[in-house]
This record gives sequence, C-alpha cells and structure tokens, in this order.
Amino acid sequence: MSADDWRPGATMDVLRARAGLMRRIRGFFDARDVLEVETPILGHAGSSDMHLDSLSLKARTMNGDERLWLQTSPEYHMKRLLAAGSGPIFQLARAFRDNETGRRHNIEFTMLEWYRPGFALEALIQEVAALIETVLDRPFPAVRLRAYRELFMTHLSVDPLQESADTLIRLRHQAARHAGAETAEWSRDDCCDLLMSLVIEPCLGRDGLDVVVDYPASQAALARRRNDSDGALVAARFEVYLDGIELANGFDELTDADEQQARFEADNQARAELGKPSVDADQRLISALRAGMPQGCGVALGVDRLIMLALGLEHIDSAMAFGTARC
Repeated sequence: MSADDWRPGATMDVLRARAGLMRRIRGFFDARDVLEVETPILGHAGSSDMHLDSLSLKARTMNGDERLWLQTSPEYHMKRLLAAGSGPIFQLARAFRDNETGRRHNIEFTMLEWYRPGFALEALIQEVAALIETVLDRPFPAVRLRAYRELFMTHLSVDPLQESADTLIRLRHQAARHAGAETAEWSRDDCCDLLMSLVIEPCLGRDGLDVVVDYPASQAALARRRNDSDGALVAARFEVYLDGIELANGFDELTDADEQQARFEADNQARAELGKPSVDADQRLISALRAGMPQGCGVALGVDRLIMLALGLEHIDSAMAFGTARC
C-alpha cells in the first residue's frame, strides 16, 4: 500500500464521462420502452458454472445464520421477474466474480443485462450493435456473424465440434503450443477456451463488430441448444467482440425447468471433479420456470470494458473509481 492508494483509479474527467455514458445507456432503453429494474446483490443461490467462482458470506437473518451469495450476474432474479410478467427489462447491476483480476477484469464490476421476451437471437444481436454504436457515438462499417467452428478451422485448422479422440489430441497439442503448458489431461472445452482467448479473440472486431455464434453445445450454460446448418448440436448463444475485446454474451434463453435443474446438477458434478466447492442452485428460478417464463433472448454486457473502449483507456481500473487494488 502506498501513500496515494486512497486516490481513485479514474480521473475526475473520466468519472464525469462515465456518468454521461450511463445516462446514454438509460436513454437508449427508455426510448425503446424497456423497464429498468433493480434486483438483489445477495441471493440464496450462486452460479454453479464451473468457470465462475462465486463469493459467499454468512449472514444473520430472520431464519438464523444463512449463507448468501454475491451474484455473478443478475440473471436468476431477472428471469424470475420475466416469469412474473415484467415484459422487457434491463439493469445496470453490480456483479462479483472471485479470482478475476487483470487489465480487463475486476472482482467487482458493472454489468448491463437485458431481456427481450419474444425476440429471436438475430433481433437481439442487432439491438446490441445499436446500443454499442449509441454509447461509442459512431457507426460500424459491418456487423459480421462468425461461426465458432469456422473460426477454429480458419485459425487453427481443427474442427472443435467434431467429437473424436483425434480432434481432442489435436486440440491439446495446439493448446500446449500456445499456452506453454502440459495439457494431456485437459478437456475439449478447456482447450477450446484457451485457444479462443489466446489465438482467436485478439483477431476479432478489428474492422467492425464481430459476433461469434454456434458455440459447442457443451458451452450452452443457460441457453437453449439447437442444430446448426450442418446438423451439429450447438448452443443458441452469441458473443460480441470489438477491438479484440469480448463485450457481450447473449442467449436464446432456456425455459425448460427440468433441463435447467439437470444442468445445475451437472455443473456441480463438474465442479466436484475439478475440486471446486459446490454452489447452492437457485430453486426459486426452477419454480419460476415451472410457472412459465416467456420464450425470448437475453444478453449481458460488460459496462466497464465498453467505457474503456469509449474513452480510449488501457486498464479497467482507469474506467472506475476504485478497482479491487484500491477499494
């Protein structure tokens, strides 16, 4: 700790600009009659996604001592609002993810999340592009759809959707070469995630917005699964990239309660195999899905990263008042 650690990481000019960009985001949704909502930062359940590490705490409640989870996103609570008949909604939420620090990551960050009942993925992709153009105050020369499989074939000459021993060997070899680490025990998704991050992502969004679609079905998270044009089972989701930075992650949302319950259980099994602690699954979300959440699409966007791009900043700490190192 230094004598200047009390100072904010962002300049006052940046903080004033940030406030203006927040107003711009709210104006975008107000013009489209999308309701702004607020949901809890603390919940009785956390994210069971094996790639996320939730933070929890013990709280004294009317029911005695309980474990509560800091939310990795407002997704579960917002879906409960959808099931209750909210219609289209958005939120500028505080979110928390343990062990996420770096130039583009902070343990606590601002997430913009919104849901569009009745929308198809294509319509939501266009709205995401319009939102980013509005915030950055500039149009894009192109919004390109890029298939996940096509990107791997182009950059790495391997088909990530082909489930074979030979494909896994090739993915492990490529991952070891680019990571400089032993990958003999890595899963297909582990290899794909690393190669996407180190090899493919830096090339995306250099001449406009790149939207990656048709991820492997194993990476569906809370999205539906469907067959692509070649008949392969894929996740009905997309990610948006600009200047090599992932900005947004969108889903054709899963509404089947039994399938969601099975995914929660599979996630915690995968966590156990990795030596990670289990996470309390959100049974209230399951109840909401059984009550009937409308079909539609949703997306989460990293606000701090978008502000970095809007203001030409190199580090996420420069886009917020106090990053984890200064909090």
